[in-house]
Amino acid sequence: MPEGSPQGSTTGRTPGSTTAAPPRSLAEALRARDDAALAALLHARPDLLNPVPGDVTQLATRAGTRASVVRALDRLDRFALQTAEALAVAPDPCPYPVLEELLAGSGGEDARDAAARDALPRALRTLRDQALVWGDDERLRLVRTARELLAPSAQRPSPTGLGPTVAEATAGMSPTRVQEIVAAAGLPATHDPVSAVAALTGLFTDPERMSALLDEAPAEAHQVLGRLVWGPPYGEVTPNPAPPVRWLRDRGLLLPASARTVVLPREVALHLRGGLAHRATAPVAPPVGAHREHRPQLVDANAAGQALAALATVEELVKSWEHTGPLVLRAGGLAVRDLKRAAAALDTTEQAAAFWIELGYAAGLLASDGEADERYAPTPAFDDWCELPPAERWSALASAWLAATRTAGMVGEQDAKGRTLAALGPELDRSPAPEVRRRVLELLAALPEGGAPDPEALLERLAWERPERGTSDLRTRLAQWTLHDAEVLGVTGRGALSAFGRALLEGRDPAPLLAPQLPEPVDHVLLQADLTAVAPGPLRRPLGDVLAVLADVESKGGATVYRFTPGSVRRALDSGQTASDLHAFLAEHSRTPVPQPLAYLIDDVARRHGHLRVGAASSYVRCDDDAMLGEILADKRSAGLGLRRLAPTVLAAQAEPGALLDGLRAMGYAPAAESRTGDVLVARAAAYRTPERTAPVPVPDGPPVPDATLLAAAVRAVRAGDLAATAVRKEPAGQSAAPAPGELPRTSAAETLATVQAAALTGSAVWIGYVNAEGAASQRVIAPVRVEGGFVTGYDHTADEVRTYALHRITGVAELAEDQV
Repeated sequence: MPEGSPQGSTTGRTPGSTTAAPPRSLAEALRARDDAALAALLHARPDLLNPVPGDVTQLATRAGTRASVVRALDRLDRFALQTAEALAVAPDPCPYPVLEELLAGSGGEDARDAAARDALPRALRTLRDQALVWGDDERLRLVRTARELLAPSAQRPSPTGLGPTVAEATAGMSPTRVQEIVAAAGLPATHDPVSAVAALTGLFTDPERMSALLDEAPAEAHQVLGRLVWGPPYGEVTPNPAPPVRWLRDRGLLLPASARTVVLPREVALHLRGGLAHRATAPVAPPVGAHREHRPQLVDANAAGQALAALATVEELVKSWEHTGPLVLRAGGLAVRDLKRAAAALDTTEQAAAFWIELGYAAGLLASDGEADERYAPTPAFDDWCELPPAERWSALASAWLAATRTAGMVGEQDAKGRTLAALGPELDRSPAPEVRRRVLELLAALPEGGAPDPEALLERLAWERPERGTSDLRTRLAQWTLHDAEVLGVTGRGALSAFGRALLEGRDPAPLLAPQLPEPVDHVLLQADLTAVAPGPLRRPLGDVLAVLADVESKGGATVYRFTPGSVRRALDSGQTASDLHAFLAEHSRTPVPQPLAYLIDDVARRHGHLRVGAASSYVRCDDDAMLGEILADKRSAGLGLRRLAPTVLAAQAEPGALLDGLRAMGYAPAAESRTGDVLVARAAAYRTPERTAPVPVPDGPPVPDATLLAAAVRAVRAGDLAATAVRKEPAGQSAAPAPGELPRTSAAETLATVQAAALTGSAVWIGYVNAEGAASQRVIAPVRVEGGFVTGYDHTADEVRTYALHRITGVAELAEDQV
């Protein structure tokens, strides 16, 4: 069975070992795989497909590049990564028993060691499948680039905490100093530094002799070794070190790394560790259990309440930007003061406001308008969204959240250049976000219905599945934000995945499951004597829209409380309503009688509304009551408006009409704007919308995962290219040798034509080099059947189909050996 195949081997220690001759290179190991194993490799590492490799050699070369190896290492689980780290400090090649001892020790009685032994075949299979390890169990080899990335160095310590080998640490040491160390360690002198280093290495890897040497060490020397044994292996020393350090240094148990630094050799550290590469291994994924259990009905009810609140919050936010949205910063994004205003309007924190803003943007409900004075505003899609049933509106929001790469949790932090990241700014995309969100929900879905995990246990599991290398903790923070966002959005309730959240994760429509959990919209309110109205549930859209103009929202929750004020009533009158319209509206939609104080408020504001008229001259004030105009002129607060009397019933002003209206209202009057014909202007501002905008496209985390069709085509192309590249050719007449593998044949046009014509007559196959119209060169094995009009038509063995090639694009041709096709 081919090495690395998914079925593995029925013999040997690990799946993938074979009894055939061991491969001599990664390319040979990949060539021995079957098509299913090659497809699995390309599926696990899709970056290898861009572009499709021409043959197996190109595939192996690309699989060993630094960028591709780094990406593959970043996608390993913790134990598979620990296995790769152990191979990086093991001999190259490494026998399986040596690797097993590095990870599980030599005892085997400890439960942890037994678990590591049991998990090692799976980890090794993962590394083999992803082409990070090749070779049989007697000669395991880590891909060279991976070894360079994981092996210890002075600039980059190994994750194992081990340092360089004796040979590496003594590479620049003088031969005399090496002989002094050999003599101090009780070894006989040698004739050259190489044999001296080998003798010292033999001493440090011999458990009995090493134990005898350490028995002679002072007690303080054991303390020094204890501080270095698990890493980091480097320590600083003075020019005149203490006797214990000098004793260790003289015998090579500490070797100089620089003028003021010593290092613990790897062989010494492994002896002190009992042969273990890691202080602790993690062979088994940490379990994620149900920390708390709730009734599924209670979870769904809580999640539905959060979902309803999320809909109201997003709608309120986007509507607040209908008329005068915030300006777009020159560098993109929302200014801090505008974020503060949005938070105050939503009665929430700035971080929560950033989440709702980014959610509306991800769902395509708001965007920048693209004008010269660029502002954020609702998109036309917002109107369509508002007309959908509540469950479908929530489905649109939740789907956008699950797929978005934008992370509102980054708002307020600083980038690498010290600039603060702004909401809606261009630097908020984090490509791992969708994958982390989906994995968090998958772990929640694996629990019993109504089960909520301990967040710390869930984070530990995620850290095991995808350990973060270096100092970055992005994935952990993404998981924490996911847990919070899923709760406030209603995907979860009380920490457990809701039924409609499960449907969202599985790609099903969550609306049918959510709809029964949401209260039916109501068509009435309860008017109170204290100038408030209580909406006992979500209001139907026409009622809610009118009431939002007529009153101000005072509090939210299961029931929304609206308060009527002179300003809110005037706002309704400015929109074209009359007092009688308002009375009729309230009487129709209230389940309680209209309170007398509210009726008096409406009549009082309506009686004064429009008594003063403001128009454009620059601007003017008109009133039939000249005494009132005199009162305004006498008021010191009107000084800034630049008023002067033009006639007994008219005042002219230097201020613009809008500023004049605001100034008079601040003085306690209720002016109305009028048109050039003297009619009252209805101040119903048209809701502003941006041009058609599409929702932002998530930034992919690397190349997309290929589907089965693409994988099959890619494997076929790699096999075809490999056939052409490795086919044995006859030596051309008059030349000393055939072209080297990988090189295109070179023949004259006459020779090319003669050879393919002869092949067409005899029915034999030939090997050609071909350059297509895009300039891409390839090697093909074809059996010509017809040569005419400057083209050769034949069966292409590499593509497994009949094709036609232009003769002038054939670089050369060579006959194949008789046993090749």
